[in-house]
Amino acid sequence: MAKKQKKTLIEKFLDKEQILYEPLSVQTHLDGDVYAIDDQHRLPQVFKTLVLTGNKTGPVVGVVQLIDRIDYKKMSQVTGNKKVGLVPLKDLVKTSGYLHGENTPIGIYNNKHFKIYYDEAINNFESVIVSAGEIGRMVKINGKELVKITEGSIVDIAERNTNV
Repeated sequence: MAKKQKKTLIEKFLDKEQILYEPLSVQTHLDGDVYAIDDQHRLPQVFKTLVLTGNKTGPVVGVVQLIDRIDYKKMSQVTGNKKVGLVPLKDLVKTSGYLHGENTPIGIYNNKHFKIYYDEAINNFESVIVSAGEIGRMVKINGKELVKITEGSIVDIAERNTNV
């Protein structure tokens, strides 16, 4: 009999708040110095969480589809910064509390209270998939509920990948 997987802090938080979600586990592999999920899980409703720093605001968080990139110019405009850039990998844990590949808007908002910006593509899906705060662990959650519990803003911040 398979051993039951221990819940992540994110899953425990969602349980406590009585928010419906589906826990997911995915295979990952080391790609350079970061973990990547296998191609079969690169679905349009999978969103990645990117921690950036603005020249005026300090840390901000952008959540875009896994297949897209963040548009720094758009992100700068919506956050009120002149310039934004990704937090260097060496500073990521210190800034967000998570390793690369573990960043989750739910955990970052609850622990750091950073402003969360979701790309408008989130409106295209009833449910979205985001990290559950551990490598290889994700949660499928209602997109509107996700934005609500993180007090996020839905804006146009993605550079669309047209090769998909």
